[in-house]
Amino acid sequence: MTNSDHTPSSPASQLQHRSLAAVWHPCTQMKQHETYPLVPVVRGKGAWLYDADGNRYLDAISSWWVNLFGHANPVINAAIRDQLEKIEHVMLAGFTHEPVVMLSERLKRIAPGSLGHCFYASDGASAIEIALKMSFHYWLLNGQPQKNGFISLQNDYHGETLGALSVTDVAIFRETYAPLLRPCTHVPTPDWRYAEAGEPAEAYALRAAAALEHYLAEHHAQTAALILEPLVQGAAGMGMYHPVYLQRAREICDRYQVHLIADEIAVGFGRTGTLFACNQANIAPDFLCLSKGLSGGYLPLSVVMTTDTVFQAFYDDKTARAFLHSHSHTGNALACRAALAALDMIEQDQVITTNTRKTAYLNRIAAPLAAHPKVRNFRNCGMIWAFEVETDDADFAANCFQAGLKQQLVLRPLGKTIYFMPPYIISEQEMDLLVDGTLHVLNTL
Repeated sequence: MTNSDHTPSSPASQLQHRSLAAVWHPCTQMKQHETYPLVPVVRGKGAWLYDADGNRYLDAISSWWVNLFGHANPVINAAIRDQLEKIEHVMLAGFTHEPVVMLSERLKRIAPGSLGHCFYASDGASAIEIALKMSFHYWLLNGQPQKNGFISLQNDYHGETLGALSVTDVAIFRETYAPLLRPCTHVPTPDWRYAEAGEPAEAYALRAAAALEHYLAEHHAQTAALILEPLVQGAAGMGMYHPVYLQRAREICDRYQVHLIADEIAVGFGRTGTLFACNQANIAPDFLCLSKGLSGGYLPLSVVMTTDTVFQAFYDDKTARAFLHSHSHTGNALACRAALAALDMIEQDQVITTNTRKTAYLNRIAAPLAAHPKVRNFRNCGMIWAFEVETDDADFAANCFQAGLKQQLVLRPLGKTIYFMPPYIISEQEMDLLVDGTLHVLNTL
């Protein structure tokens, strides 16, 4: 049975109708649900989601890239239950609590470079807003108010609040709201899919870096920061690039006194094969934005880490020089405990090493997928896989999603790009199902 086979009076159907009557779902044309029914999830376990009719689906995209250790993970569950008996939340203005202190100390130990104080929010876009404001404000406090512009990579995605959308270059999200956005320059992407025929990924990344340097040579005096998604541009269809671009970007930003903001919201905590994507280039940004997997995917939590140089610029007797930015649930104690539990699992279970073996296994069994006549640009970076599908189907993404459900898979293509971003606890048997089911989808669509 699939999610469309239930009767009108079934629990699944009831939940679907109630949701359509009361909920405005994100990133969704609601009218499409007249044709494509919602999946009414009632529970999860490990890598699986279960609907109201008892059907199960392998969560191959980690519920929008957030889930690291599976649903209803007993370790994270226990940490949250323990914290519930102590304090669920207290405002972080004038107060503090042990989970947020412990998490901040731990992040400082494991983050690249010497990133220090942690400023918390609840979601990725909020973290981007914080980093952009901090960067601008830093230059203002240092007597350079003209350094108020931002640059990002072609095809970068950083969120959908107005500041984050200003530095985003994905037309479907940006075009409608263009009159509300600040100007932003998008420099060429190092995504190797844009390379010339026969041009190696490293050579193309260096060519893209040369374009960045050319721009900053002329405009650095008006530029506060470069913001980028390290190694993988998510919403662009998992565009991947060589780490040498990050090395050159760091050198160029240092040369021209421009901040580097690393948006590791989707790629942090082992997703690219190292704890942080920046580790693969051996660089540290001026601002590191983290969310999604930060809490193991459990609770809304994001953080901006920055250098002591930036922090000290705001440290003053005058309140007006403070960073007067806040969120009601900043540093939520429950979310911080979930994050500490997730970091425990990353360290104690040697997740990076284990994931390396799982990556090798999936790459091996995916050989028929990479060789499929409809597949283009099969690629992998850590626990992320992606490929384009050659098709004339204008509704490919929606049809692929529905076909995936019939194979017990949650696949949510980005346009004509199918990607896998499974929880780290996925087993070899589940990876077999993922590859076999995806091959079946390609052969039947």
